[in-house]
Amino acid sequence: MEYPKRVVVKGEKDKKIVKAVQEKLNEIGCGPIDVDGDFGPKTFNAVKLFQSRFTDQQGRPLIIDGKVGPLSWAALFNLKIIGPDPGPLSDFTKKVLNKAKSQIGVMEKPKGSNSGPEVDDYLRSVGLGPGYSWCAAFVYWCYDQAYKNSGKKNPVYKTAGVLSHWNNTKGKKIAASAAFANPSLIKPGQVFIMSYGGGLGHTGIVESVNGGYLTTIEGNTNDGGSREGIGVFRRTGRKINSINKGFIEY
Repeated sequence: MEYPKRVVVKGEKDKKIVKAVQEKLNEIGCGPIDVDGDFGPKTFNAVKLFQSRFTDQQGRPLIIDGKVGPLSWAALFNLKIIGPDPGPLSDFTKKVLNKAKSQIGVMEKPKGSNSGPEVDDYLRSVGLGPGYSWCAAFVYWCYDQAYKNSGKKNPVYKTAGVLSHWNNTKGKKIAASAAFANPSLIKPGQVFIMSYGGGLGHTGIVESVNGGYLTTIEGNTNDGGSREGIGVFRRTGRKINSINKGFIEY
């Protein structure tokens, strides 16, 4: 069954959705519960039992909260994709993603220096010299390269500051809570924004959405997803609900 684009919680009014959840819970041995369309205490407890027994699509534990969000829904109904296919990508989105993909494997030289031939180019595109954190500069550079010779201005706010980008962008903002409840709002080419507090953040470009997870291309990171890493990496392990600020669509 297709994900309803919202977190399904106790008291859900759409009986068709609740019945589908109840039928599936009984089918996989997390009942027995009545298939009556009432998301009450028994269904709530059955969902928690399911979450305690099963893992998400990456084999990681589900949060045991009795709420059927995208990760629990994907696990319950054995789905790889939540929501409709995003459809054909625009030419500019393709160019942005191709440019980002072409940089995978770029490393700082020396490692840990926030510098190197390619890294210096990223920083130069936002008016900075070597030595600065460069994840936001990488995002700007990818878009800038895609828009070069197009006769159109790069729409990304020119900055190396992650939160400055979020605060000053003229792009369409998608809040973290909305994106988690409805992953179909997230599209390839969007920019994700994370805040770590104290003005620190991290950013990258969405390549695809897979259930409750993102595949992203990020600069100034590493295999573990650090915000102060050593290169450009493709990451497949970021949960949508780990993006605590939101997404920007250009």
